[in-house]
Amino acid sequence: MKYMIMMFGAQQDFDMLTGKWTAEDVGRLTTFMEKWNNDLVASGEFVDAQGLSAPVHARRVELRDGAPVVTDGPYAETQEVLAGYTIVECESFDRATEIAAQLANTPHPDDAALTHEWHVDIRPIAGPETGWEG
Repeated sequence: MKYMIMMFGAQQDFDMLTGKWTAEDVGRLTTFMEKWNNDLVASGEFVDAQGLSAPVHARRVELRDGAPVVTDGPYAETQEVLAGYTIVECESFDRATEIAAQLANTPHPDDAALTHEWHVDIRPIAGPETGWEG
């Protein structure tokens, strides 16, 4: 079964990453994520992973009074946005949760104040094996 592990952030997190993190801090984060991904490749559970650009580069299309309206990001009314995702294929929801929980050890600078409570979401990917394709 495939599962998507979704990582969240806010524009402030992206700003902090590019402005307050030292090269060493970024290196520790990169090393951690590379090892996490490589371990999933080695176990045969890795399917795909992508980081997303900062929310300032996003656009939202929403329906207002029956017409689509486009808004450029970031969105003041939104505290968190999808920052990246990893898709794994593993034996169970519990295993996908175990994999996602490893992200709680993601390094960050000691003086970095996280702008929101940290969390990741894990969701099964709908498809023929789930009996639901809609």
